[in-house]
Amino acid sequence: MLGILLIYFIGKKFYDLSDNYNQNKWLYAILSVVLYYVAGFIVVFIIGVLSVVFDWGFNLVNTWGISLLALPAGLLADWGFYTLLEKKWKKSVVLVKDEIQDIGKDIES
Repeated sequence: MLGILLIYFIGKKFYDLSDNYNQNKWLYAILSVVLYYVAGFIVVFIIGVLSVVFDWGFNLVNTWGISLLALPAGLLADWGFYTLLEKKWKKSVVLVKDEIQDIGKDIES
């Protein structure tokens, strides 16, 4: 149940960000959730391989421990993606100049 709430809030945050910058809302909301799971999978996979190679003795059948390893990795990946998108979109924002105010004024000023 908590995982569903986490997915909702991650997707909502990216949905709102893309809405503020007039980007594809659902694409980035879904992409953020996919990124969360992919980052968690990659970290757990790397730890699993290292555990087998170096014989660390981790219990890889314990799903509670695996989900605790994947949680910060997914959140960190989403945070990095969010800041990357926010910086990129802030640079490319086009400010619309209200030209109605300038009717009748000199062109040079």
